Amino acid sequence: MVAEPGFSIPYSHMEINQTDLVSRDHLRQTTDHIMMIRPVAFGFNEQTAGNNAFMVRDREHSREEIRDMARQEFDDMVARLREHEIRITVIEDLASSYTPDSVFPNNWISTHEDGKIFLYPMFAPNRRLERRQDIVDWLASLYPVVAVHDLSPAEAEGKYLEGTGSMIFDRVNQIAYANVSPRTNPELFHQFCEAYEVEPQLFHAVDEDGIDIYHTNVMMALGATFVVICLDCIPYEAERTRVANRLRETHHELVEITRTQVNSFAGNMLQVYNQQGVPFTVMSQRAYESLRTDQLEAIRRHNEIIPVELDIIETCGGGSVRCMMAELFHPSDLPARS
Repeated sequence: MVAEPGFSIPYSHMEINQTDLVSRDHLRQTTDHIMMIRPVAFGFNEQTAGNNAFMVRDREHSREEIRDMARQEFDDMVARLREHEIRITVIEDLASSYTPDSVFPNNWISTHEDGKIFLYPMFAPNRRLERRQDIVDWLASLYPVVAVHDLSPAEAEGKYLEGTGSMIFDRVNQIAYANVSPRTNPELFHQFCEAYEVEPQLFHAVDEDGIDIYHTNVMMALGATFVVICLDCIPYEAERTRVANRLRETHHELVEITRTQVNSFAGNMLQVYNQQGVPFTVMSQRAYESLRTDQLEAIRRHNEIIPVELDIIETCGGGSVRCMMAELFHPSDLPARS
């Protein structure tokens, strides 16, 4: 079942239609259920390397060794989070398709508390194979899904918007933050914000060489009451001031990081709840070790930190923990399906 761009597909067999949209008056910023994809063909992706400056080709290990090490890092991360009673659904990647970046599902799908699911247009052709109808159908069996918005036909126009890699959602205040890049098309971003009725906060962000940062979520992570952000990556003062002011207006404590720390994936973290409602921020060991004591203390004022080791996934894949976790939200006044 595939939608035309910008249109919705009601799941009529669930007896839910567009008139049943759930109020967004009591939205949550953080979820207690994460979906992760266990990789089958993880490795250096030639199709994404051109605009992901975080990727480094590993010449010391074979393709099979890299794949096996990535799977072990994945399994260790899942075990570490489950030790803290964080609910994770692990889905096996499909061996039938070559999807070296499938471990990063947050780029092709997002779920929302009003019962909507969005599917996103992806820059790399082999990443488009990550979109799986069986996962959408599973979500529809788990939660009351009102509609699926499939934006992927924009790929034919060369326009891309890679989910919660491209966009950082302030779900409570209904704001979307995004930096312009080859994977974040400004026109498509504004169309999304208009359709979903969220405030657009678009800006530019570049690395030390002046190259567009490929995903917003490598330089910014938004929790319920704090934000980790590299304001130095935003070159234009007006945009930098506007973004910082908007974050302060929404009562977020700013934890500023440096470009060097961004290169260690210190901006690529995610706040989650466990099954007892206790919040945690998950980050990689590399990110953790890059942060100063005062920065770590600032984050700990809001929640405990869980660091996980992801050396191969970060090095070869150019993404970290936030990219690996697709948040599952569902209407808070409608129960999950048993």
